[in-house]
Order: sequence, then structure tokens, then C-alpha cells
Amino acid sequence: MTHTSELNMKLQGKDQFVHEMCTNVRAFKTKQAFSKQMSNKSFTHFPTLATLKEAPQHVKEYTKSLDDLHGEFCRQFSDFGKIDKSLHLVSCPFTQDPETAPQELQLELIDLQCDTVLKEKFNSLKLDEFYASLSTDKFPNIRKMEQRMLVLFGSTYVCEQTFSVMNTNKAPHRSQLSDEHLRSVLRIATTKLTPDFDALAKKGDQQHCSH
Repeated sequence: MTHTSELNMKLQGKDQFVHEMCTNVRAFKTKQAFSKQMSNKSFTHFPTLATLKEAPQHVKEYTKSLDDLHGEFCRQFSDFGKIDKSLHLVSCPFTQDPETAPQELQLELIDLQCDTVLKEKFNSLKLDEFYASLSTDKFPNIRKMEQRMLVLFGSTYVCEQTFSVMNTNKAPHRSQLSDEHLRSVLRIATTKLTPDFDALAKKGDQQHCSH
């Protein structure tokens, strides 16, 4: 369970894109070596089992559990295979063969790969910042595809975080908290924007004294 917990932590957090999650999932699926090593009574990746004298006697049981877990894991994440090519194109556009890309993207991809300035930007900017810098007029189809890919799953963490903030704030001892107050609290908790407090302070006509 330690290995699955580590994977779970890698799939959480803000600013994570689907191709990063897919990489972590693919790496975990490839760790089928766990089962093979276990069948050979090697507990290198399971230090707790290595301390148990009776562990070698239950190798078959442990191996079956690992095989079952691997099979279920592959089934749960089988949909990733359907978007694997699109993920690779978005995460590594300059190494993608234009002939293997969707036809509506091929000409734009060639223009992109031949632009040395954009190649430098790709190496220096975050992925979302790089695509945001692309011209919508020159790369409309690439922009549409990357937007479709980069928003996948990213909102899940924000939703869970927002729900946790709501549960924390909407407590019995805060009976005066209205729906409007709660909406504002959730907005502040999940936004990346930094309020301009000086500008807000100058709006004296909008300030109200507390009672």
C-alpha cells in the first residue's frame, strides 16, 4: 500500500497536467517486476515483509495479490491508452513526426517545429505558458487540442480542495455565515490571483464598520 499511496500523492496537487499523471500511472503499471521478484522470494521493494520469518511461506498468496492489483489497475486506467498519442503530441510537439499527427494539425506542427524562437520558448516556459504564447491565428488547431488535453483531470483536485475548505468554514459555530460569504471564502481559497489591497482600501465608500 505504500507504493500505491506514493502514486496517489503524485496524482494530487495544483498545476498538474494529464501527461504528467499519465507518466506516473504508466510507470506504476510497468512495475510488474514486483510480482516476479516476489515469486522468487525477493522482498527488496517490501522491507516490512523482509523482516517476517514466515513471509517466504506465503509467497504465492502475495504474488497473486500483486497480480490481481496490477490487473485491476490496468483495467481502471485503460482509457489512458486512447489518448496516449495526443498526450505525447502536446507534451513533446517538437519531437512529434508531423506525418503521424492528425491531418488538421500537420501543417501547423511543421510551422511550429521550424520556428527556432518558439523552440526556445518551449524549453524555457511551463507547458501551459508556452501554449498560451502561441498565436491563435497561426496555430488554431494546435491551441484547441492542447486546451482539450491540458484541462483533463486538473479540476478534480481543485474540486476536492474546495469541498474541504467548505467543510472547514461551514461549521456550527459560524451560524452567521451566509451563502454569499461562503462563496467569497471559497473563491479566495482556490484562486491564484493576489488581491490589490491598496486599491481596495481606497474604496472607502464600500467599507462597512463591524458591529
